[in-house]
Amino acid sequence: MNSHDTSRPHVLLAGDPDGPAARFVAAMNAGDPQAIDHVYEDGAVLVPVPGHPVTGPARLAANQHLQSFGLPIEARPRHAYVAGDIALLIVDWSMRGTARDGTEIDMSGTATDVVRCGPDGQWRYVIDNPHGTV
Repeated sequence: MNSHDTSRPHVLLAGDPDGPAARFVAAMNAGDPQAIDHVYEDGAVLVPVPGHPVTGPARLAANQHLQSFGLPIEARPRHAYVAGDIALLIVDWSMRGTARDGTEIDMSGTATDVVRCGPDGQWRYVIDNPHGTV
């Protein structure tokens, strides 16, 4: 069973349920939409706007829209609660700066995400809710 060391909140003892957040950031900042999509399970849900979950091509389009700003995203996992091959992640994130079209962007939040470890040992998003409890 994977576990998270609560005395050292950002150090994982086994596995890497925080991995999807780091891989998402790396893919987003590299401008690689395919790599972003590989951070999700096939049927995973993204909630780009509170109350409006999307999946499949709509999930890819929502992430491409965010990527179109051309700004780096930052994410800091706060907690990972692991039960077998499922984990709940609490992740603080932000994206700030001037977008490619000149618009000032100041976005941030605390995500509540569900990830699952697949047979290949990779953790992937099942539910990506960047707006947390909103």
